[in-house]
Amino acid sequence: MMPSKLPDNWADMTPEKKREYRLNRTLDTSGMQFPTPEAEKAYKTRAQRMVDVYNIREPDRVPITLPVGNLPLKMAGVTTRESMYDYSKAMEATRKFNEKYSEELEYTAMPFFMIPGKVLDLLDYKLYAWPGHGIAEDGTSWQFKEGEYMTVDEYDDFLLDPSDFWIRKYLPRAFGTLEPMRFFQPFTNITENVHVMQFMPLAMPQVQEMLQKMLEIGKEYQKMTQLMMSAGRSGPSMFLGGGFAKAPFDTLGDTLRGTAGIMKDMFRCPDKLLKALDVTADLTINTILNSPNIADMNMVTYPLHKGADGWMSQKAFDTFYWPSMKKVMDAFIKEGLIQNLFAEGSYNTRLEYVGDFPKGSVTWWFDRTDMFKAKEILGKKFCLQGNVPSSMIIMGDPKEVKEYCRKLIQEVGKGGGFILSGGTVAENPKLENLKAMMEAVREYGYYKK
Repeated sequence: MMPSKLPDNWADMTPEKKREYRLNRTLDTSGMQFPTPEAEKAYKTRAQRMVDVYNIREPDRVPITLPVGNLPLKMAGVTTRESMYDYSKAMEATRKFNEKYSEELEYTAMPFFMIPGKVLDLLDYKLYAWPGHGIAEDGTSWQFKEGEYMTVDEYDDFLLDPSDFWIRKYLPRAFGTLEPMRFFQPFTNITENVHVMQFMPLAMPQVQEMLQKMLEIGKEYQKMTQLMMSAGRSGPSMFLGGGFAKAPFDTLGDTLRGTAGIMKDMFRCPDKLLKALDVTADLTINTILNSPNIADMNMVTYPLHKGADGWMSQKAFDTFYWPSMKKVMDAFIKEGLIQNLFAEGSYNTRLEYVGDFPKGSVTWWFDRTDMFKAKEILGKKFCLQGNVPSSMIIMGDPKEVKEYCRKLIQEVGKGGGFILSGGTVAENPKLENLKAMMEAVREYGYYKK
């Protein structure tokens, strides 16, 4: 399918009109296929519900996003490792779950095999552990393995040419298979025929082995893609085509310097850190806005890691975390993209500082933040989502879950702009607790018109 094109008058449209255009495209079903007229009607109802809630209006009913997670696999007896290496098992488990529960839960699960395990093996990926690779075979999740992939004395190299640093230094460190990339010279050196000699590393056995593995990776992705296409879809999914980004501070802290490194950098080389954050912000903006699917996007989602309560002082947040983050958000808001911020941990101390955006341009997905305080401070301008605790979804009683959801719906849902969901995606959730969330929405979530 060819990517869509933006309207010819896009440059003349206001940010509000651009966002309206992107949202309204989700209501257009002319190019979609539905198994039944009832399915099309249900889609339109849910799509309009989401458009209303993002615009901070009262929809017909509070929308809900269930933290189904790995439940389809668990119910089918399929481990996460099996799903990552045997895609057909994940597809079959998902199909059975959807056939039985998608109507009752108003939820269509997607296959839970994430990134193919064989691809990760071929790349020798260093940043994560996964079941059977650093985690027990029957493990259910990823684990981040933090490291220092850019040293403090390499800021100048990064600032001079981020792409070159990424290709010849970061990738060889983060992916064992790409280690031979360090043998190449900067590709910007190739200005005359004499410089074609820079391709001589292609003669090295380790470089040829790397390229062979890259071909194997392509074949594995092709295998997965063909399987997914052959399985088809039960119907259009909501809000496809969203982009993924990170706060520039999180990109540098998670991916390059590590938490300990970047925390020290705030004191020993703050000027270089600020320059690197600004460069990373520009890279993030450029990546999303030059995506071939930009016309089909309607939001950008961020997992916020190091800006939560307790990670840094408010002064440090105002200096190092928020300005570059806001620069990225402002650029996307100008293009009509909703900013979906997944605030991991608690953001109670940040709520007074993060509201300087146009109404309807941001949705906050809160994990452990006080939702009632968030409603008071941010709820008139922004959509709020969350924060049913994962511990309750996994270990709690359905009555407890339903009561918790009732309170959120009736208090945070006032006036619209609220999506009921878990604070995070729970591992091994109880089916009866997901049903309790759905029951709460059906019983308490309808708005009187």
